[in-house]
Amino acid sequence: MTAAAAARQILTQLHAIMASRTHAQGKLDRVVDIIAENLDSEVVSIYLLREGMLELFATHGLNKSAVHVTRMAIGEGLTGTIAENVKTLNLAEAKAHPDFQYRPETGEDKFHSFAGVPIVYRERAVGVVCVQHVEPRRYEDIEIEALQTTAMVLSELISNNALIDEEEALGLAPEATGPLTLSGLPLVKGLASGHAVYHQPRVTIDQVMADDTEAERQRVYRAFDKMREQIDAMASNAEFGKGGEHEEVLETYKMFAYDEGWGRRINEAIDSGLTAEAAIERVQQHTRMRMREIDDPLLADRMHDLEDLANRLLRIVSGQLGTAATQGLRRDTILIAKNLGPAELLEYDRRRLKGVILEEGSLTAHVVIVARAMGIAVLGQTRGLRGLVREGDEILLDANGATATIRPSQSVADAFFTRFAKTKERQAAYAELRDVEPFTRCGTRIQVMMNAGLRDDITNLNLVGADGIGLFRTEFQFLVSATLPQRERQLRLYRDVLDAAGDRPVIFRTVDIGGDKAVPYLRSALSDADENPAMGWRALRLALEREGLMKVQARALLEAAAGRSLHVMFPMVSEPWEFDAAKAVFEQQLAFLKTRKKQLPDTIHYGAMLEVPALAEVLDLLIPKLSFLSIGTNDLTQFLFAADRANPKLAERYDWLSPAILRFLRRISQAAVGQAVDLGVCGEMGGRNLEALALLGLGYRRLSITPVSVGPVKELVRQVDLAEITAAMNGWLASPPPDLRAEIKAWAEQRGIAAE
Repeated sequence: MTAAAAARQILTQLHAIMASRTHAQGKLDRVVDIIAENLDSEVVSIYLLREGMLELFATHGLNKSAVHVTRMAIGEGLTGTIAENVKTLNLAEAKAHPDFQYRPETGEDKFHSFAGVPIVYRERAVGVVCVQHVEPRRYEDIEIEALQTTAMVLSELISNNALIDEEEALGLAPEATGPLTLSGLPLVKGLASGHAVYHQPRVTIDQVMADDTEAERQRVYRAFDKMREQIDAMASNAEFGKGGEHEEVLETYKMFAYDEGWGRRINEAIDSGLTAEAAIERVQQHTRMRMREIDDPLLADRMHDLEDLANRLLRIVSGQLGTAATQGLRRDTILIAKNLGPAELLEYDRRRLKGVILEEGSLTAHVVIVARAMGIAVLGQTRGLRGLVREGDEILLDANGATATIRPSQSVADAFFTRFAKTKERQAAYAELRDVEPFTRCGTRIQVMMNAGLRDDITNLNLVGADGIGLFRTEFQFLVSATLPQRERQLRLYRDVLDAAGDRPVIFRTVDIGGDKAVPYLRSALSDADENPAMGWRALRLALEREGLMKVQARALLEAAAGRSLHVMFPMVSEPWEFDAAKAVFEQQLAFLKTRKKQLPDTIHYGAMLEVPALAEVLDLLIPKLSFLSIGTNDLTQFLFAADRANPKLAERYDWLSPAILRFLRRISQAAVGQAVDLGVCGEMGGRNLEALALLGLGYRRLSITPVSVGPVKELVRQVDLAEITAAMNGWLASPPPDLRAEIKAWAEQRGIAAE
């Protein structure tokens, strides 16, 4: 008998049981008898999760008196080990296994062989179905596969009959049903309320048993065709180029996508009576079992490829494609994810997305920069979300206070919305500063500019009264595009930005992709082999290699700025020759446009971002070539401290107000004294009040920050006397106190300066 035939017999009988009016316990009692009869098993037992313990719910062959008496913890005994690892066991001699435990009340001492399969519900083991024999032997594959199929049907049976607690099945902690406050790391400050939506929704298999086997088979065939089209399109994408490891990966994907054996196993599972989704999941479970037994890393990687393809196939056949962004947000949302890339965040509807809670995340990750630009509060480093938050739960996110309240009580909600109203009043007060020029108490004009990267950001320029755009991140257009943006599209965006800015300057940073800002259509260029992508082939390094990419952007910027001033800034400059090479690309395109009699910019100002510490050592060579120099404090911080900005363990370890950073920034400021170069900061550091205060004391007179920070920083500037803060900074850096942040905060509060 084949596995499909054995499973078919079992499923036919189980279908009748599930449709009957027999009470749940009676159904389970009948199920164990059916399995025993069809698999010729001397013992069949079903354990289900109840109150955190695995409880014997039904048995054929063991003492009936042990039902609802024998209980074991997750990880305890063979049954507990299966549930803990979500892993099948197949043992010729159960007693030889190190996790074996004997329970005398069951009367199982005479049985030797043992096999157990987890009953999985929503990706978690909620029970175990076991078989035993007196004769020592390993069970055949057809028996194990029949058990796996049966376990899938049992999952549906026990959930439909409320034999397990829904909250427990989802892995939710007991406290996940009432009000709960979680703490984390504030990544983007702000208050927000909404309902929980998971970035990666689970693929829910609602029906396990098929009504029409042939219809299910056709669904799988169509899903295979669509998946193969996707893989072929990836492999034929011209941007991947020729040669390299990516070709091997794609060839492996194609091999699995067209693997007849994989398709045949899914068809056999359908033959046994499963739906298309359940059949794919059944085969996927078998694949996971094999993966756990593989010691060869290369072969394990190949099996992971198959796992990835199986997930893709499952999403296609179920129609549950993409992320929550693809499905669309239906109400005010607090998005929950382990982590996010900047492009993924940009896919969401900004009208509905109010906040983000991440299990990981760090202050300087690019997704945080994007979120700040979008005005979305973000709380990171919040552990255990899956076990504490349900889809649809109401959440009050207080990224100012580093907390998120789940399922709040009415009194907590009332207090939160009272604070929310006060915050809006404060924002309205900042709005009154829109047309006020930021002069210090001593009469020095400080330039307060804003960072941008999206077309919609430009409306903020007038709303907050910024002096201009000190950093326009041109890569955002590349991140949200499915294909490489053509020159005409780039030109339209840059022209619209300049039109909206009017007489105010806009500093365009040339495309900065790579690191955590990867784009699929330039995958080969991003050097997948980089062990440290942030310090790898990215930003200007990549652009200089792919000269066509930079030429197109140069043409678009030059044409967009016709008759106006153009400010161009090159990112990730490590040595002066890189700046020279990048400028040469623009000058070549300028010469080309002259031959075409095109209208040209009135003036072109070239600048560089100082993010790589090495550049500080050659500023005497570079500064004479620059119109302006901007300090990118986000990357500079991670390079100075050798601390990956995306590593959650390092997110809070290094402070922007540490003496090391501030001394470095002062040295740069002093190098620019007396030079005809405009010096500023365009990193996130300048948008925080205490950090902005420190920068003013170090000699910086241009800050480019997120739009929401413009009002608070303008207010700060008007409270500062530069001579006082400069003297204080010099004293602190000459002899740093144990906690420089606390020292600066106390100094500011003594003078009535807004410290937060």
